[in-house]
Amino acid sequence: MRWDLSSIAAVLLDMDGTLVDSDKAIAQAWTAWAIEHRVVPAAALAISHGTPTSDVVRALLPGLDETEVIRSVRRQWALQYDDLSDVSALSGAHRLLSTLRRLDLPWAVVTNADATLAAARLGAAGIAAPLLITADDVIAGKPDPEGYLAAAGRLGVPSSACLVVEDSPAGLAAGRAAGMRTAGLRGIDADIPLTNLEQLADLLRSRDATG
Repeated sequence: MRWDLSSIAAVLLDMDGTLVDSDKAIAQAWTAWAIEHRVVPAAALAISHGTPTSDVVRALLPGLDETEVIRSVRRQWALQYDDLSDVSALSGAHRLLSTLRRLDLPWAVVTNADATLAAARLGAAGIAAPLLITADDVIAGKPDPEGYLAAAGRLGVPSSACLVVEDSPAGLAAGRAAGMRTAGLRGIDADIPLTNLEQLADLLRSRDATG
């Protein structure tokens, strides 16, 4: 099946699980955090993928006040900052980004991670994002569309002309709520289902060759 990408003027990419393979580091951090907070690790792992850390903390520790939530969120992020040994670019990531540069298509990374963690993970993966929107730039993380709308605004591209690339239901919901087309990894029900990022690179190259 072929998809018409002729109207796409910018590509907005999630980080963890989309551009960067950080599954092991995330699982280790949530497991350590859960043990510290006397939470069953499996409960944290079951809801953490693609969900803002603050929302996970509130769900698992409903008795915390907002100051305690913030403190707990910072602790969870701190557990991830230095755990980069297993972090790498996902297969096809560099080829896709090279394709975007050749096609002169603007792109950005939009993540629920904070700026410190995002910079560390992208650096470990050898990725330099021209625009990075993190938890520090928004009030509400995914599934709220704020991050994707902010990226489109900064790039000067209408929402309807943006393609969001995601691997989680929360991220997919954010892209759709922003009025953007979606491409999905890991079997999520996006407008364009992807097996890997190489496939998207091929689709974009094909669009350019026939456009």
